[in-house]
Amino acid sequence: MNTSHKFIYKSADNLGEIKDESIELVITSPPYPMIEMWDEIFCNQNSKIKDALEKSESEKAFQLMHEELKKVWCELFRVIVPGGIVCINIGDATRTIDKKFQLFPSHARIIEHFLELGFQSLPEIIWRKQTNAPNKFMGSGMLPPGAYVTLEHEFILIFRKGNKRDFKEENRKINRRESSYFWEERNIWFSDIWDFKGISQNLNNKLTRKRSAAFPFELAYRLANMFSTKGDTILDPFLGTGTTSIAAMTSERNSIGIEIDISMKDIIESNIENLKPIANNYIKRRIKNHIDFINKRTKIKGPTKYNNEKLGFSVITKQETALKLNYLDNIRKRNENEYIVDYCENNPND
Repeated sequence: MNTSHKFIYKSADNLGEIKDESIELVITSPPYPMIEMWDEIFCNQNSKIKDALEKSESEKAFQLMHEELKKVWCELFRVIVPGGIVCINIGDATRTIDKKFQLFPSHARIIEHFLELGFQSLPEIIWRKQTNAPNKFMGSGMLPPGAYVTLEHEFILIFRKGNKRDFKEENRKINRRESSYFWEERNIWFSDIWDFKGISQNLNNKLTRKRSAAFPFELAYRLANMFSTKGDTILDPFLGTGTTSIAAMTSERNSIGIEIDISMKDIIESNIENLKPIANNYIKRRIKNHIDFINKRTKIKGPTKYNNEKLGFSVITKQETALKLNYLDNIRKRNENEYIVDYCENNPND
């Protein structure tokens, strides 16, 4: 088995290269409206945004920024399959304009737009980033009522196009079973609060570093395994440093990444070229964590009822018995903007 990973460097508001109903999952994090580091990107898309910011018309600027994002959301409705899932990592913004401090609730505006387009809204995840020190506060300090709550979380909004996907054909049923996850992973992944730190970027180009705010691999990897099966295609219309595609590679999914900033190309390719040992160690650690969990549980509750058919160790449920985790065997460049990943059953790093 192999997977394909394509990269397109252009604006995401027109995904004409992508066929209708060809994407099973979207994992993305767009530029955040009313966060200063992304002002320039939005202003380049629409000069009216720059005018609104210069005139301190904050509500108008906020609205216009979301109108630019909505162009992408419309394209997502076209390209995603019936039953496909869209996951959007977004943070709200706080900002002072013309001495007026306020919250700009981007997550609420995005939900509104997706419902207008015909998506179904599913339960969302709160990602606690732990980016602020506990002694930090905003406003008037210890004097009420003028202090402000600090934002230490972001949202992972989850939408579905229509009803759940069906897996009626036998080969699709088999693939779905092989794409399952461990029982204890399910209990962590499908909680509505995720608690791990964001990723720190080590980028050489100052403009690129200012422009980037990548979510961590763990976030994209969980979502890829939760909401798609092996061989599905995952799209990220705001690819950034390539985290979604890297998670897709590690999960045996195909991917397409759209990125308007060509300066990201070197970063994306560097991350891919260094991925194989990192991804394989991650898969190996995932298996080890499961075995450690089973050993601890067995000491307390005795042997489990089921064994995994592929990997040979105990599992909790029947749905885990066909779970199959392959390792990355080879990453090769097919052409300038496409990579192919080959897989194998045994860890080539061992």
